[in-house]
Amino acid sequence: MDSKLQLDLTVNGERRSVAVYPMARLLDVLREDLGLPGTKEGCGEGECGACSVLMDGQLVNSCLVPAVQAQGAELVTIEGLALGGELNPLQRAFVACNGAQCGFCTPGMVLASVDLLRRCAHPSEAEIREGLAGNICRCTGYVKIVDAVQGVRP
Repeated sequence: MDSKLQLDLTVNGERRSVAVYPMARLLDVLREDLGLPGTKEGCGEGECGACSVLMDGQLVNSCLVPAVQAQGAELVTIEGLALGGELNPLQRAFVACNGAQCGFCTPGMVLASVDLLRRCAHPSEAEIREGLAGNICRCTGYVKIVDAVQGVRP
């Protein structure tokens, strides 16, 4: 059995340290070792976006990232978006527009939307659909999700 390695990173603004196996996925470390279950595993192959997180400001599929690659990184998960227990404006827009049905894809959709809105403050519908292309939703048909991203108010 491989020995564990010390991983030091910042998650949702908090410095964290955890011992991980060399081949552990970032997704598993977030969910199992750090107790952040909001990041979901859908396909485990980087195709669905359910496991999306921001790593050093870049949207990544945490199921594809070896945890050791996150050494020293700053991560933001869905849990890190709410401030003081209050949903952020994008999360509120998802609620107001019914942008979540089963909710499984929602954390990844919200983080992909955060990434998009950082790059483009007022995206068109086409830009939103392109920005969310790496995320699969089997429930909503995407219309309500697009509405939420278009309707977000800071």
